[in-house]
Amino acid sequence: MKMSIARGVMVLLAGLPAGQALSDELSVVCSNDERWCHLMASEFEAETGIDVAMVRKSTGETLAQVRAEAGNPKIDVWWGGTGDPHLIAASEGLSQPSEADTSELLGWAVNMADISEGRAIGVHAGALGISFNFDLLKEKGIEPPSCWRDLADSRFLGEIQVANPNSSGTAYTQLATLVQVFGEDEAFELLKQIGKNVNSYTKSGSAPNKAAARGETGVAVGFMHDMVTQKKAGFPLEIVSPCEGTGYEVGAVSIITGTRNLDAAKKWVEFVLRADAQSRAPEVEVYNVPSNKGATLDPQTPSLGSVKLIDYDFATYGAVDTRKRLLSRWDAEVKPSSN
Repeated sequence: MKMSIARGVMVLLAGLPAGQALSDELSVVCSNDERWCHLMASEFEAETGIDVAMVRKSTGETLAQVRAEAGNPKIDVWWGGTGDPHLIAASEGLSQPSEADTSELLGWAVNMADISEGRAIGVHAGALGISFNFDLLKEKGIEPPSCWRDLADSRFLGEIQVANPNSSGTAYTQLATLVQVFGEDEAFELLKQIGKNVNSYTKSGSAPNKAAARGETGVAVGFMHDMVTQKKAGFPLEIVSPCEGTGYEVGAVSIITGTRNLDAAKKWVEFVLRADAQSRAPEVEVYNVPSNKGATLDPQTPSLGSVKLIDYDFATYGAVDTRKRLLSRWDAEVKPSSN
């Protein structure tokens, strides 16, 4: 299986008129866990005989690439990652309806399809949370956090790691969550205070949890299903659902407008929405909530029903203007000069 787009294939594709299909090729950008990317690509290849050229990129990176390649896309399908950038791509006409059957999907997945007029369909969901390394905080005599406001306390000076919302959908979900929980001005004041305790803003949203698991940082912000992966691996990681309430992601799949492999792209969408395919995620230690009603959940998959979720406004915070304004304000008021 090719895990990067071969130069020869790109030369071939560049010479074809838009819309012409190569039924045995498919270029997929995956914004999910890399092991999950590999498993699904190999299974799809085995089932369909279609060669998958796949790369793993964060949602922010992928949105930038899709925008840059508008009119001459090198990507056929964008799979996974937080839904907000998928909604932006849909609103800008960068993705197209897949015409997939959503009758077996949960309501939040169908809602994503409705908002985007069928251009982005929900494939998984996960709640945002705080993780901490129990051993490290105990050794340093630091009381663990239980709320978003706790992260601004001076006891966490140099102990927090989060991602950069410009590149990470996870971090943008945190930004949009705090704005919805506290109101915009108060949220940015809180983010500035938390920023004084941050030791690193990472590109990837899953990196902070991995760092906390290894004891490289005391506290991290991310999605709870990523934290479960580290905890089940035996790391001393504890998971907190913030007391004020928290947001959640709906990961999506989108077909890029102008794909030269439309039939293969539609087959990919159908494949990743199937219950049997989604049920295989725990095999590679992925524990987000699948969108198909018939998918099997691992016992340790975080239950959305047991978390204090806010009524996350995907339409507003997935809009281009809102995202651009919030990121610009984050850059001006929160982002450290060294980043």
